Amino acid sequence: MTYDEYNAFCASLPATTHVVQWGGHHVWKVGGKVFCIGGGTEEAPAFSFKASEIAFMVLPERPGFRPAPYLASRGLKWIQAQGFDVDGEELRDLIRASYVLVAAGLSRKKRLELGLDNAAGS
Repeated sequence: MTYDEYNAFCASLPATTHVVQWGGHHVWKVGGKVFCIGGGTEEAPAFSFKASEIAFMVLPERPGFRPAPYLASRGLKWIQAQGFDVDGEELRDLIRASYVLVAAGLSRKKRLELGLDNAAGS
């Protein structure tokens, strides 16, 4: 997955915002909460995302995945995927799952404000 594909996919999810921060990383948020971070280089893109408990245990055993640097070392369940080493469709599914996890963690008031009253089904 390239950064253009990544940014287009994240932009297609409801109520998302994009900022470039932390040294040029492409950071995507829902309700002000980060759900995915694109870092690395154009030649070696890397994408970090929030993961379920099970995904956090299983994914690092597969090529192209590892606990996300910095975030995982602080006890957060985040995984980093190497953009060209992981199937694009699978990566989109994992980013979508991260989006759903983060959106579901927003207050009901915030989800309603963003039009995400069914965030768990987004």
